[in-house]
Parts: sequence; structure tokens; C-alpha cells
Amino acid sequence: MNLPSPEFDLRAYLLGPGDPGPGSWSVDRDLLDRTQGTRGTFSGVVRFVSTPDGGLALREDGTVRWPSFAGPAFREYLLRPSGRPDALDVFFPDGRPFHRMSFSPDANLDRHWCDPDTYRVTYTFEGVQSFTYSWDVTGPRKDLLLASRLTRLEDV
Repeated sequence: MNLPSPEFDLRAYLLGPGDPGPGSWSVDRDLLDRTQGTRGTFSGVVRFVSTPDGGLALREDGTVRWPSFAGPAFREYLLRPSGRPDALDVFFPDGRPFHRMSFSPDANLDRHWCDPDTYRVTYTFEGVQSFTYSWDVTGPRKDLLLASRLTRLEDV
């Protein structure tokens, strides 16, 4: 697999050929609570839609399965231009900064401190049709590993 070049356009990659979108991806996530030894999954669809500021709105919808719960789940983020084409800055819906998304070797690792725990993310480019990312969450309240794989869907 070839890593994207520094000129790689992450926004265009996420949208796919249907710009202005949406870019649609299936997502499968393995959830591990290392403290309890509990495992779960999430499966669903992620859609990236162009926003007026040149960024993307991300919406993830699906089903979470956990020993204590099974049912619908969703989340939303805003991805904004970072000043380099191969990276987008990710924000919570209320505008708080979250982390940077990139596949470039100098930027594919990032972290977010959510008092009192630390969230570390790693993005991996697998090719035109798929990518992965994982969150390693550690601290006094959480000890989680959340591994996600996204695969491009035909836009409908």
C-alpha cells in the first residue's frame, strides 16, 4: 500500500467521486474495555457532507452491541480545513476542538485530553476504498481500545 503524498486531498478522499457528497462509508468498530475485559461492537454508516466553510460534517449512525446494551447509536463531528490538504481538524458539534485527522506519517497520530483521561488516535490509510483508526483511551476512569475500519460504499 502506498501512503498518500503530501498533496493528498483528505477532504476529496472522504467525499469520494460524488463531491459535494455525501461520501458514504460502512464502519465496523471493535470495542474493548480492558478494565472489565468486556467486548462490544458498533456497525453502521458514516456520511461526510460538504459544509460552506470548505470542511465536512460527519454523521455516524448504526447499532452498538455491548453486554449491557444493544441498540441504535449515532455521533456527529465537524471537520474543518487545517491549512494543509492532507489533514482536517475535527471538532465536536458545539465547536470544541477534538483532534487532527490525517494519514501522513508526520500527522497520523494525535491525542485529546478529556479530564481525567487521555485519548490517543492513530489513522491508517489502507487504500482508495478503506482506512482504519483506533483510539487508545487511558486514565483513572477509562481503559479502552476502540478500533474502527471504514470501507467506501456506493453513494446512493
